[in-house]
Amino acid sequence: MGSAYTTKERRWAAVLARDVGADGEFWYGVRSTGIYCRPSCPSRRPRRENASFHDSPEAARVAGLRPCLRCQPDGVSAGVLAVTQAKVLLDSAETPPTLTDLAAAVGLSPFHLQRLFKRAVGLSPKQYAVHLRTTRLKEGLKMRKPITVAMYDAGHETSSTLYAPATDSLGMTPGAYRAGGAGQTIHFAVAESPLGPMLVAATIRGLCAVRFGEVGAMTAELRAEYHAAELIKDAAPLQPYIQGLRSYLGGLNPGLKLDTDAPGTDFQQRVWAALREIPHGETRTYSELAAMIGEPQAVRAVATACARNPVALVVPCHRIIPKAGGSGGYRWGVERKQALLEAEREERSL
Repeated sequence: MGSAYTTKERRWAAVLARDVGADGEFWYGVRSTGIYCRPSCPSRRPRRENASFHDSPEAARVAGLRPCLRCQPDGVSAGVLAVTQAKVLLDSAETPPTLTDLAAAVGLSPFHLQRLFKRAVGLSPKQYAVHLRTTRLKEGLKMRKPITVAMYDAGHETSSTLYAPATDSLGMTPGAYRAGGAGQTIHFAVAESPLGPMLVAATIRGLCAVRFGEVGAMTAELRAEYHAAELIKDAAPLQPYIQGLRSYLGGLNPGLKLDTDAPGTDFQQRVWAALREIPHGETRTYSELAAMIGEPQAVRAVATACARNPVALVVPCHRIIPKAGGSGGYRWGVERKQALLEAEREERSL
């Protein structure tokens, strides 16, 4: 997401409001005093004609300005300190605090904390809390703890949050995850593709993983997720899948109808099924996808399910874009997503 402070008008408005959310986005100078400040500086506001705007402290110094002694614009901003404090509170809390309580604890409004936290961490405070809880739950299940014990140790107060779509990002039932794929045989291989190394893995029923990235990291992640399964590195049984994926990437197989056996919650399975209904060359927003599954209020949960999609391309989560525009994020890299969308648009126009 781009900065909200791209114009002089917006920057001036942030200065007038002493907007802590603008700290680190730009710095403003005061020609009459020869100093530069961060937007949240408590000093008296200058006249508009005396204000200048700079993208970095270095740029302000090149313009002949010196740092303000009051707000110390070269140091760590109050916003960064607040985010750091909020993360510490979330990391140490047995039960995640509400956004209102968290904001009060760090001395910001809920709106400002939400925006600063999302910009710094990439997740909202609530999403970060869910991620922490999921990580702890996974660790407990891998240690073979009983599901109830792992649930409470992770911070779930009841089983309702353990299975609720908005608070569950485990990717399968706790019992299945705890088993680590026990009793399953999974063949996997890494093949070259136009998008770089592509890991393909499948059970006898269908694909359980299609991923892009660094070979060692992808293989290690697969082994960790399916630690109790029999993993066999053998490309031969996977050739129909590999050929289908390659032909899709080459523009020859736009339908890409391949069987899958991807573990997921009921909610995730519904989201992934809806993704497969989006026509080749078209896109949808998260809210439109939520409406497709009959859950118009579950936009955030839908976004989380898209991010947890383990089977790239076959479940085309790359066809989901933000309502505000742009391509949005992608588990396997924004550049890959942009390349996929551009290729599909070109193929559709032929």
